[in-house]
Amino acid sequence: MTLNQLAYFRTVARTENYHAAADELYISQPSLSRSIDSLEKELGVLLFEKSGRGIVLTKSGRLFLEYVDRILEECEIAVYKMKELSSSGGRIDIGYVFPLANYYIPHMVRSFLDLPENKSVTFGFAQNRTSSIIRDIKKGILDVGFCAYAENEEELEFFPIIKQEMVIITDLNHPLALHGKLSIYELENYPVIGYERISALGRYTNRLYRNLGIKPDIICECPDEYSIQALVRESFGIALVASVDALNENEVSIHSLSDADLTHYVNMVWLKNHYQMPAIKRFIDYMKSSSDIEAELKQHSIAVDTGLV
Repeated sequence: MTLNQLAYFRTVARTENYHAAADELYISQPSLSRSIDSLEKELGVLLFEKSGRGIVLTKSGRLFLEYVDRILEECEIAVYKMKELSSSGGRIDIGYVFPLANYYIPHMVRSFLDLPENKSVTFGFAQNRTSSIIRDIKKGILDVGFCAYAENEEELEFFPIIKQEMVIITDLNHPLALHGKLSIYELENYPVIGYERISALGRYTNRLYRNLGIKPDIICECPDEYSIQALVRESFGIALVASVDALNENEVSIHSLSDADLTHYVNMVWLKNHYQMPAIKRFIDYMKSSSDIEAELKQHSIAVDTGLV
């Protein structure tokens, strides 16, 4: 059974005449008759019976037509969707870490969709930690991710899009609250609220503490800045966090570091050497063009190589 046979059957059923159906299908009447005969033999039922000078559907034919209509309609929808994907439309599934949920992702996606060429594009959103985002990209569940850099992921392409300063936050009544910049070593003098050690920022900060010989008293680990800020606000401790939109100066005191220039980068990530719909390519290019972080990193690298910093 082929799609051509199903289309032939539906046309004959509508016209109730082999000659008229053959003319409409641009095939010979004998070829059309043979195709329907072959279909009836394969199904083991009679689909048409004579009625005067024409033909009509049998009871089996009427039942079969219901299924054929559904099948061909789904095929037409599938073809339409594939043509849409190959041109301007389609669905882009993205994953992102919590700090980007409040403003960055909604704002950038909205800006992308406001461009005339993207009016047929839709998005799927998933919020998760870096390890889960990378896993879902490799599985093909997500098209693009926004998360921390991950080492030893040669099949993935990472592109830096956001630079986040690392800052210390305290509650508003803390002894350090009225200070300006703080030494990173102040973390040894007070209880510390940390990131979950399995998270990208948890690994980053713990590695930083080891490298600097700092042994903070980490009394609690949290998954994101929002939950860290909530505990700091209630005077459970201080914290070293990325400066993100979730931080609220009305709830905590935010301090740059006086003796360290620490930054954390959020990357856009996707599969290398993997087919991408035109809409996905446009989105990646749009996000690249909206960030000057890569250029800044390249300039820094050149300055280091030439001894300027």
